[in-house]
Amino acid sequence: MSTKTENNTQLSSKDFHQTFARPNYQRPEKFIHKNVEQAGVHDQFSSERKHPVFFVDLPTKNVSMTIGGLLPGQLTNKHRHTYETVLFVIEGAGYTEIEGEKVAWQAGDAVYIPVWAWHRHQNTSDEHPAKYIACENAPQLQHLGVALREEEGRD
Repeated sequence: MSTKTENNTQLSSKDFHQTFARPNYQRPEKFIHKNVEQAGVHDQFSSERKHPVFFVDLPTKNVSMTIGGLLPGQLTNKHRHTYETVLFVIEGAGYTEIEGEKVAWQAGDAVYIPVWAWHRHQNTSDEHPAKYIACENAPQLQHLGVALREEEGRD
């Protein structure tokens, strides 16, 4: 595994002597992503997932955050991935099916989706949308080259 130094020079294991016991603060390119949903839906991701998805665009290396929406009655594709997910439901009600087990949720609930578990999300209202924040450790696994995602019937 390689890392970068303060001046963005690529390091490898032969440069271990340049790795210090205490990290140096490096100011990120930005601290805030204002009006996340105003930046627009991520088209490819949203169409693959069959529901609107908004990416929180911040320079994280270990966790990611997205805002997911489910239209009234909407059911997502069944999928699984090698990263953990925690959903925090902002509005609406529905369920997440995890390995065949339905876990009902509503606004204010948090739902845990384990690594490599088949799952999908359903908005149970025919009138009101549902919205949640998804936090995942996908970037960490992407940096290690082990982040995988599989859609049922596609991959």
